[in-house]
Amino acid sequence: MSDFTGKVKQLLIDQKNNWPTARKNYSELENVQVRVFDFDGFQIKVQFNPARIISSSAKVDQQSIASRKCFLCAENRPAEQQQLTFGNYEILVNPFPIFPEHFTIPRISHVPQFIPGKIGDMLDLAKALPDFTIFYNGPKCGASAPDHFHFQAGKKGFMPLESEIEFLKENKGIKRSENPVDIWAIKDGIRDFLFMESSGKEDVESCFNSIYEKLSDLNEHAGEEPMMNILAGFENGKWQVFVFPRFRHRPWQYFEEGEKNILLSPASVDLGGVLITPMEKDFSKITKVDIADIFHQILWPEDKFNLLVEKLF
Repeated sequence: MSDFTGKVKQLLIDQKNNWPTARKNYSELENVQVRVFDFDGFQIKVQFNPARIISSSAKVDQQSIASRKCFLCAENRPAEQQQLTFGNYEILVNPFPIFPEHFTIPRISHVPQFIPGKIGDMLDLAKALPDFTIFYNGPKCGASAPDHFHFQAGKKGFMPLESEIEFLKENKGIKRSENPVDIWAIKDGIRDFLFMESSGKEDVESCFNSIYEKLSDLNEHAGEEPMMNILAGFENGKWQVFVFPRFRHRPWQYFEEGEKNILLSPASVDLGGVLITPMEKDFSKITKVDIADIFHQILWPEDKFNLLVEKLF
Protein backbone atom coordinates (compact mmCIF):
# COMPACT_ATOMS: atom_id res chain seq x y z
CA MET A 1 0.00 0.00 0.00
CA SER A 2 1.35 3.44 -0.94
CA ASP A 3 1.85 6.05 1.78
CA PHE A 4 -0.83 8.23 0.23
CA THR A 5 -3.32 5.36 0.03
CA GLY A 6 -2.67 4.75 3.72
CA LYS A 7 -3.44 8.39 4.53
CA VAL A 8 -6.68 8.24 2.54
CA LYS A 9 -7.77 5.04 4.27
CA GLN A 10 -6.92 6.58 7.65
CA LEU A 11 -9.08 9.59 6.77
CA LEU A 12 -12.04 7.25 6.34
CA ILE A 13 -11.35 5.56 9.68
CA ASP A 14 -11.12 8.94 11.42
CA GLN A 15 -14.29 10.25 9.80
CA LYS A 16 -16.27 7.15 10.75
CA ASN A 17 -15.09 7.64 14.33
CA ASN A 18 -15.76 11.39 14.50
CA TRP A 19 -18.63 12.11 12.12
CA PRO A 20 -21.99 10.53 13.05
CA THR A 21 -23.45 10.84 9.53
CA ALA A 22 -20.51 8.99 7.98
CA ARG A 23 -20.47 6.37 10.73
CA LYS A 24 -24.20 5.68 10.33
CA ASN A 25 -24.20 5.47 6.54
CA TYR A 26 -21.07 3.30 6.28
CA SER A 27 -22.40 0.92 8.91
CA GLU A 28 -25.69 0.68 7.01
CA LEU A 29 -23.81 -0.51 3.92
CA GLU A 30 -23.51 -3.84 5.71
CA ASN A 31 -27.29 -4.21 5.38
CA VAL A 32 -27.52 -3.20 1.72
CA GLN A 33 -29.41 -5.76 -0.35
CA VAL A 34 -28.05 -6.92 -3.72
CA ARG A 35 -29.56 -8.80 -6.65
CA VAL A 36 -27.35 -10.27 -9.39
CA PHE A 37 -28.37 -10.61 -13.04
CA ASP A 38 -26.36 -12.79 -15.42
CA PHE A 39 -25.90 -11.58 -18.97
CA ASP A 40 -23.77 -13.07 -21.74
CA GLY A 41 -20.52 -13.64 -19.88
CA PHE A 42 -20.88 -10.76 -17.43
CA GLN A 43 -23.00 -9.67 -14.49
CA ILE A 44 -24.99 -6.63 -13.48
CA LYS A 45 -25.71 -6.13 -9.80
CA VAL A 46 -28.61 -4.09 -8.43
CA GLN A 47 -28.11 -2.53 -5.01
CA PHE A 48 -30.89 -1.24 -2.75
CA ASN A 49 -29.28 1.76 -1.04
CA PRO A 50 -31.80 4.19 0.52
CA ALA A 51 -29.11 6.72 1.51
CA ARG A 52 -28.53 7.46 -2.19
CA ILE A 53 -31.97 9.03 -2.65
CA ILE A 54 -30.42 12.52 -2.38
CA SER A 55 -28.07 11.88 -5.28
CA SER A 56 -30.47 9.87 -7.44
CA SER A 57 -33.22 12.48 -7.21
CA ALA A 58 -30.94 15.54 -7.35
CA LYS A 59 -32.27 18.44 -9.38
CA VAL A 60 -29.47 19.55 -11.68
CA ASP A 61 -31.22 22.20 -13.76
CA GLN A 62 -29.66 25.67 -13.71
CA GLN A 63 -32.40 27.20 -11.56
CA SER A 64 -32.12 24.51 -8.87
CA ILE A 65 -28.33 24.77 -8.79
CA ALA A 66 -28.46 28.57 -8.55
CA SER A 67 -30.86 28.41 -5.61
CA ARG A 68 -28.66 26.23 -3.37
CA LYS A 69 -25.24 26.58 -1.82
CA CYS A 70 -22.53 24.43 -3.37
CA PHE A 71 -21.98 21.51 -1.01
CA LEU A 72 -18.49 20.85 -2.40
CA CYS A 73 -17.13 24.30 -1.56
CA ALA A 74 -15.16 24.27 1.70
CA GLU A 75 -17.22 27.01 3.36
CA ASN A 76 -20.47 25.06 2.90
CA ARG A 77 -19.34 21.61 4.03
CA PRO A 78 -20.33 20.06 7.37
CA ALA A 79 -18.03 21.12 10.20
CA GLU A 80 -17.09 17.48 10.78
CA GLN A 81 -15.90 16.88 7.21
CA GLN A 82 -12.11 16.71 6.99
CA GLN A 83 -9.94 16.67 3.87
CA LEU A 84 -6.60 15.67 2.40
CA THR A 85 -5.00 17.86 -0.26
CA PHE A 86 -3.87 16.41 -3.59
CA GLY A 87 -2.58 19.12 -5.93
CA ASN A 88 -5.54 21.31 -6.90
CA TYR A 89 -7.98 18.89 -5.26
CA GLU A 90 -9.24 17.88 -1.84
CA ILE A 91 -10.08 14.30 -0.96
CA LEU A 92 -13.23 13.97 1.14
CA VAL A 93 -15.00 10.98 2.61
CA ASN A 94 -18.33 10.62 0.80
CA PRO A 95 -20.92 10.57 3.60
CA PHE A 96 -23.50 8.82 1.39
CA PRO A 97 -21.43 5.87 0.17
CA ILE A 98 -21.96 3.24 -2.47
CA PHE A 99 -18.55 1.61 -1.93
CA PRO A 100 -17.22 0.40 1.43
CA GLU A 101 -14.47 2.99 0.83
CA HIS A 102 -15.88 5.95 -1.11
CA PHE A 103 -14.37 9.41 -1.62
CA THR A 104 -15.37 12.60 -3.40
CA ILE A 105 -12.49 14.60 -4.86
CA PRO A 106 -13.52 18.19 -5.65
CA ARG A 107 -11.26 20.80 -7.18
CA ILE A 108 -10.40 23.41 -4.54
CA SER A 109 -11.73 26.24 -6.72
CA HIS A 110 -15.39 26.42 -7.73
CA VAL A 111 -15.29 25.67 -11.48
CA PRO A 112 -17.86 23.73 -13.55
CA GLN A 113 -17.81 20.00 -14.23
CA PHE A 114 -15.81 20.08 -17.48
CA ILE A 115 -13.19 17.42 -18.20
CA PRO A 116 -10.91 19.02 -20.87
CA GLY A 117 -7.47 19.71 -19.42
CA LYS A 118 -8.12 17.55 -16.37
CA ILE A 119 -7.81 13.96 -17.61
CA GLY A 120 -4.14 14.08 -16.52
CA ASP A 121 -5.30 14.84 -12.98
CA MET A 122 -7.53 11.78 -13.14
CA LEU A 123 -4.59 9.62 -14.22
CA ASP A 124 -2.41 11.04 -11.43
CA LEU A 125 -5.10 10.17 -8.89
CA ALA A 126 -5.41 6.64 -10.29
CA LYS A 127 -1.66 6.08 -9.90
CA ALA A 128 -1.53 7.66 -6.42
CA LEU A 129 -4.49 5.51 -5.30
CA PRO A 130 -3.91 2.11 -6.96
CA ASP A 131 -6.41 0.40 -4.63
CA PHE A 132 -9.19 2.59 -6.05
CA THR A 133 -11.01 3.26 -9.29
CA ILE A 134 -11.37 6.97 -10.08
CA PHE A 135 -14.53 8.02 -11.87
CA TYR A 136 -15.97 11.06 -13.57
CA ASN A 137 -19.66 11.76 -14.10
CA GLY A 138 -20.36 14.39 -16.73
CA PRO A 139 -22.65 17.37 -16.01
CA LYS A 140 -25.77 15.50 -17.21
CA CYS A 141 -24.47 12.00 -16.56
CA GLY A 142 -24.92 11.51 -12.83
CA ALA A 143 -23.04 14.45 -11.32
CA SER A 144 -25.22 15.88 -8.55
CA ALA A 145 -22.92 18.94 -8.36
CA PRO A 146 -22.35 19.87 -12.02
CA ASP A 147 -21.40 23.38 -10.93
CA HIS A 148 -18.25 22.24 -9.06
CA PHE A 149 -15.63 20.06 -10.76
CA HIS A 150 -15.02 16.76 -8.99
CA PHE A 151 -13.99 13.16 -9.37
CA GLN A 152 -14.91 10.27 -7.10
CA ALA A 153 -12.94 7.23 -5.96
CA GLY A 154 -14.27 3.83 -4.98
CA LYS A 155 -12.53 0.71 -3.74
CA LYS A 156 -11.41 -1.60 -6.54
CA GLY A 157 -13.20 -4.91 -6.93
CA PHE A 158 -16.65 -3.52 -6.22
CA MET A 159 -17.79 -3.03 -9.82
CA PRO A 160 -18.06 -6.28 -11.83
CA LEU A 161 -16.71 -4.61 -14.97
CA GLU A 162 -13.25 -4.31 -13.41
CA SER A 163 -12.80 -8.08 -13.26
CA GLU A 164 -14.73 -8.76 -16.48
CA ILE A 165 -12.78 -6.48 -18.80
CA GLU A 166 -10.32 -9.18 -19.91
CA PHE A 167 -13.22 -11.43 -20.93
CA LEU A 168 -14.96 -8.54 -22.68
CA LYS A 169 -11.80 -7.54 -24.56
CA GLU A 170 -11.39 -11.11 -25.76
CA ASN A 171 -15.01 -11.92 -26.55
CA LYS A 172 -16.93 -8.67 -27.06
CA GLY A 173 -14.23 -6.27 -28.20
CA ILE A 174 -12.39 -5.29 -31.35
CA LYS A 175 -8.86 -4.03 -30.87
CA ARG A 176 -8.67 -0.84 -32.89
CA SER A 177 -5.22 0.47 -32.06
CA GLU A 178 -1.89 -0.64 -30.60
CA ASN A 179 1.15 1.16 -29.18
CA PRO A 180 1.55 3.44 -27.51
CA VAL A 181 -2.08 3.01 -26.40
CA ASP A 182 -4.08 -0.19 -26.83
CA ILE A 183 -7.71 0.67 -27.57
CA TRP A 184 -10.71 -1.61 -27.77
CA ALA A 185 -14.23 -0.85 -28.97
CA ILE A 186 -16.40 -3.07 -26.79
CA LYS A 187 -20.03 -4.04 -27.35
CA ASP A 188 -21.34 -6.46 -24.75
CA GLY A 189 -25.00 -6.37 -25.82
CA ILE A 190 -26.15 -3.65 -23.42
CA ARG A 191 -23.13 -1.30 -23.27
CA ASP A 192 -21.01 0.11 -26.08
CA PHE A 193 -17.82 1.75 -24.79
CA LEU A 194 -14.14 2.39 -25.42
CA PHE A 195 -11.34 0.91 -23.30
CA MET A 196 -7.75 2.22 -23.29
CA GLU A 197 -4.65 0.72 -21.73
CA SER A 198 -1.10 2.08 -21.67
CA SER A 199 1.93 2.66 -19.46
CA GLY A 200 2.38 6.16 -20.91
CA LYS A 201 0.43 8.89 -19.16
CA GLU A 202 0.90 11.49 -21.90
CA ASP A 203 -0.09 8.91 -24.51
CA VAL A 204 -3.36 8.21 -22.69
CA GLU A 205 -4.02 11.95 -22.36
CA SER A 206 -3.44 12.45 -26.08
CA CYS A 207 -5.67 9.50 -26.94
CA PHE A 208 -8.44 10.76 -24.68
CA ASN A 209 -8.20 14.22 -26.22
CA SER A 210 -8.73 12.66 -29.66
CA ILE A 211 -11.77 10.78 -28.38
CA TYR A 212 -13.13 13.95 -26.79
CA GLU A 213 -12.67 15.86 -30.06
CA LYS A 214 -14.59 13.22 -32.03
CA LEU A 215 -17.32 13.08 -29.38
CA SER A 216 -17.62 16.85 -29.68
CA ASP A 217 -17.89 16.60 -33.48
CA LEU A 218 -20.83 14.22 -33.06
CA ASN A 219 -22.37 16.12 -30.15
CA GLU A 220 -25.95 17.24 -30.78
CA HIS A 221 -25.66 20.03 -28.19
CA ALA A 222 -23.04 22.37 -29.64
CA GLY A 223 -21.00 24.26 -27.07
CA GLU A 224 -21.67 21.77 -24.27
CA GLU A 225 -19.39 19.01 -23.05
CA PRO A 226 -20.36 15.79 -24.84
CA MET A 227 -22.12 13.52 -22.39
CA MET A 228 -19.87 10.81 -20.96
CA ASN A 229 -18.84 8.75 -17.96
CA ILE A 230 -15.21 7.78 -17.36
CA LEU A 231 -13.57 5.15 -15.14
CA ALA A 232 -9.80 5.09 -14.60
CA GLY A 233 -7.50 2.77 -12.70
CA PHE A 234 -3.81 1.93 -12.48
CA GLU A 235 -2.97 -1.78 -12.64
CA ASN A 236 0.33 -3.61 -13.25
CA GLY A 237 2.12 -0.45 -14.34
CA LYS A 238 -0.59 0.57 -16.80
CA TRP A 239 -3.47 3.00 -16.81
CA GLN A 240 -6.83 1.53 -17.73
CA VAL A 241 -9.52 3.97 -18.87
CA PHE A 242 -13.15 3.26 -19.78
CA VAL A 243 -15.10 5.90 -21.75
CA PHE A 244 -18.88 5.57 -22.03
CA PRO A 245 -20.44 8.01 -24.54
CA ARG A 246 -23.87 9.04 -23.25
CA PHE A 247 -27.02 9.77 -25.23
CA ARG A 248 -29.42 10.65 -22.42
CA HIS A 249 -29.25 11.79 -18.79
CA ARG A 250 -32.09 9.67 -17.39
CA PRO A 251 -34.33 6.93 -18.86
CA TRP A 252 -38.05 7.45 -19.45
CA GLN A 253 -38.83 5.23 -16.45
CA TYR A 254 -37.35 7.89 -14.16
CA PHE A 255 -40.08 10.36 -15.11
CA GLU A 256 -43.05 7.97 -15.08
CA GLU A 257 -45.56 7.82 -12.26
CA GLY A 258 -47.10 4.81 -10.60
CA GLU A 259 -46.11 1.26 -11.51
CA LYS A 260 -43.94 2.24 -14.48
CA ASN A 261 -41.69 4.49 -12.41
CA ILE A 262 -38.12 3.34 -11.70
CA LEU A 263 -36.08 5.94 -9.81
CA LEU A 264 -32.73 5.17 -11.38
CA SER A 265 -30.35 7.92 -12.51
CA PRO A 266 -27.41 6.04 -14.06
CA ALA A 267 -23.84 7.23 -13.57
CA SER A 268 -20.35 5.70 -13.75
CA VAL A 269 -20.92 3.08 -11.05
CA ASP A 270 -24.08 1.84 -12.76
CA LEU A 271 -22.19 1.48 -16.04
CA GLY A 272 -19.47 -0.35 -14.11
CA GLY A 273 -22.07 -2.98 -13.29
CA VAL A 274 -23.73 -1.87 -10.03
CA LEU A 275 -27.13 -0.22 -10.45
CA ILE A 276 -28.09 1.93 -7.49
CA THR A 277 -31.78 1.89 -6.53
CA PRO A 278 -32.69 4.06 -3.51
CA MET A 279 -36.30 2.78 -3.53
CA GLU A 280 -37.11 -0.76 -2.41
CA LYS A 281 -40.01 -1.00 -4.88
CA ASP A 282 -37.56 -0.58 -7.78
CA PHE A 283 -35.01 -2.97 -6.32
CA SER A 284 -37.70 -5.65 -6.03
CA LYS A 285 -39.34 -5.25 -9.43
CA ILE A 286 -36.50 -4.38 -11.82
CA THR A 287 -35.87 -7.07 -14.43
CA LYS A 288 -33.10 -8.04 -16.81
CA VAL A 289 -35.20 -6.55 -19.63
CA ASP A 290 -35.47 -3.24 -17.73
CA ILE A 291 -31.70 -3.12 -17.22
CA ALA A 292 -30.94 -3.67 -20.90
CA ASP A 293 -33.59 -1.13 -21.90
CA ILE A 294 -32.24 1.53 -19.52
CA PHE A 295 -28.66 1.08 -20.76
CA HIS A 296 -29.79 1.21 -24.38
CA GLN A 297 -31.60 4.48 -23.69
CA ILE A 298 -28.79 6.31 -21.92
CA LEU A 299 -25.82 5.15 -24.01
CA TRP A 300 -25.17 5.93 -27.65
CA PRO A 301 -27.12 3.81 -30.14
CA GLU A 302 -25.01 1.30 -32.04
CA ASP A 303 -25.01 3.20 -35.34
CA LYS A 304 -23.71 6.36 -33.68
CA PHE A 305 -21.09 4.42 -31.70
CA ASN A 306 -19.95 2.76 -34.94
CA LEU A 307 -19.59 6.20 -36.51
CA LEU A 308 -17.44 7.33 -33.57
CA VAL A 309 -15.18 4.29 -33.97
CA GLU A 310 -14.86 4.95 -37.72
CA LYS A 311 -13.86 8.56 -37.09
CA LEU A 312 -11.31 7.55 -34.46
CA PHE A 313 -9.59 4.82 -36.45
